[in-house]
Amino acid sequence: MAMSVGGNTGGPVSEINVTPLADVMLVLLIIFMITAPLMSHPITVTVPIANPKSTEAKAPDTPPLDLAIKEDGSMYFQDQQITEASLKQQLAVAAQKTPQPELQIRAEKAIEWKVVRKVISDAKGQGMVHVGFMTTAPAKE
Repeated sequence: MAMSVGGNTGGPVSEINVTPLADVMLVLLIIFMITAPLMSHPITVTVPIANPKSTEAKAPDTPPLDLAIKEDGSMYFQDQQITEASLKQQLAVAAQKTPQPELQIRAEKAIEWKVVRKVISDAKGQGMVHVGFMTTAPAKE
């Protein structure tokens, strides 16, 4: 019988193969060598200087526009009953103001959603950007 003297019995090798790791590291080194000079060109940006002591005129706060929609579909703009055509005219005038006021809609709970959706689309069609909803807090028991 012949015995193998080398000790290599064909079992699993317990050493780590570092060749793929070295290949990956060399590729990363080349990528960084190419991109590093590109990163050194600064972009100049002029930043405004804030002065809290300036007496610059601040924009006046514009009061919001109030639109109430009742369950029967009647609308009240600034607590005055208004028709749909008149509402469109009022919103077109308000949309031209600078800064534009916010339209705050108060609709009753039982109203159909399509009525509110129509008012919102009319407001957007007239150029209103700020449209919000007003709600009431639930009653405490």
